[in-house]
Amino acid sequence: MKYIFLHGMGQNASSWDKTISFLPDNIETVCLELSDFFTKGNCYYDKIYSAFCDYCNKFSDPLNLCGLSLGAVLALNYAIDFPQRVMSLVLIAPQYDMPKFLLRVQNLVFKFMPKSQFQNIGLTKNDFITLTNSMVNMDFTKDIEKIFCPVLVLCGEKDNVNKTVAVKLTERLPRAKFITINNSKHEVNLDNPNELAKAIKEYIIEDEEFVCVECEKTSGLLN
Repeated sequence: MKYIFLHGMGQNASSWDKTISFLPDNIETVCLELSDFFTKGNCYYDKIYSAFCDYCNKFSDPLNLCGLSLGAVLALNYAIDFPQRVMSLVLIAPQYDMPKFLLRVQNLVFKFMPKSQFQNIGLTKNDFITLTNSMVNMDFTKDIEKIFCPVLVLCGEKDNVNKTVAVKLTERLPRAKFITINNSKHEVNLDNPNELAKAIKEYIIEDEEFVCVECEKTSGLLN
């Protein structure tokens, strides 16, 4: 079983290293470097999303996507547009109706941050600001009903900005489960990778058991 991991804004692919180290060896993982999906100076969400879709559509089998923050938005967006190509979702600190005020505040913070703080994540300061501005008017509210795969929604217990939205998203999805990760803020994969991995592992086992039961039901009907 393959899981594609999508990091958040301000992170890189290695941000998943500790989480993945706690997962069973039989879970195949791919950690994407989101900076590979855009060219510097042209960092717009739709460009990144288009490149991400091209990557995912190369696989013949349905995908299991796990994303945090920006990564969760990309995973959610893909599941809406290509529901038949997604087997399951793990969404960490997701947003489905972008918080315009918070994004503008975030941009203001970026403007005053030194350029050196952006060196290890493949984005320049201007790239960050461009990307954030390009997401301000995004709203998936009307399209969430297109998602029918199992979904695990997670949020750090101290991530008050995203927790309410995460719970609301869970309530809107037919096959979703919400879990709070203790002792963590927004970057759950860095704050508490052990508990995050445990939640993902238990969810995978539950999902596999559900699929097996459904297969048995279908087999019984056919026989």
